[in-house]
Amino acid sequence: MKSIVSSVILKRMLAAVAVVVLAGCETVQTTNSGVVGITRQQQMIVSSEAIDDAARQEYTALIADEGKKGELNRNPAEVSRVRAIANRLIPATAAFRPDALKWNWEVNVITSPEVNAWCMPGGKIAVYTGLIEKLHITDDELAAVMGHEMAHALREHARERASEQAVASTAISVGAAVLGIGDLGQKTAEYAYMGLLGLPNSRRHETEADRIGVELAARAGYDPRAAISLWQKMAQVGGPETVKFLSTHPSREERLSDLTNYSARVMPLYEQAKKRH
Repeated sequence: MKSIVSSVILKRMLAAVAVVVLAGCETVQTTNSGVVGITRQQQMIVSSEAIDDAARQEYTALIADEGKKGELNRNPAEVSRVRAIANRLIPATAAFRPDALKWNWEVNVITSPEVNAWCMPGGKIAVYTGLIEKLHITDDELAAVMGHEMAHALREHARERASEQAVASTAISVGAAVLGIGDLGQKTAEYAYMGLLGLPNSRRHETEADRIGVELAARAGYDPRAAISLWQKMAQVGGPETVKFLSTHPSREERLSDLTNYSARVMPLYEQAKKRH
């Protein structure tokens, strides 16, 4: 009987939490669909202002730290190259959200062996020299990487993940308290959440960023098919692939298949843009 009562109470508590959460939740379409057809609506409870402020603070601190270590923008030729590509990609963002043209975009190169690049909310970009040098990356491939990372910012994936985790954390904490399952039980619930909802959502974000990324590259006059060779190179420098069930990224086979499909869709945009560049 006790378990039945707890179950009933839990459902009522979670319902109450849901009411509070939903009261502050908004359904948004962060971007236009583009040629690649991104139409999924997103549920947000965390404000864009909060995410953007946090991103600015984190980026400022990180860039200052890299500057102190002498690892920021050490190679003028690499910096010029990366910023030139960004300057062609940024105008292309208007196809997905015109307000992005007004973002305070920043682009820096960090000297590090790490094969990495990212774009924080609001257009704060960093490219690591390991990505450029280890992959012997072409301009088209670099545009694919940067377009992918910019797509995460355009779609506000960081805000969506923060909103999702805020809701889940509240529900799990309430459930653990009501059922008296303790820390171990709560951890089990958190792992279940990540496996059933959290990680699949990350894979969905990666796929959206891949598709938007190839369109940004094409609109900027970079060959969208370079995204395919890019990920083939990434596979060569990376270690054994993580089991998909525990991965936040699509499998390599799925990713390459999807990129092949969507790069073909945006080829007319590339052919048009080539005439302007």
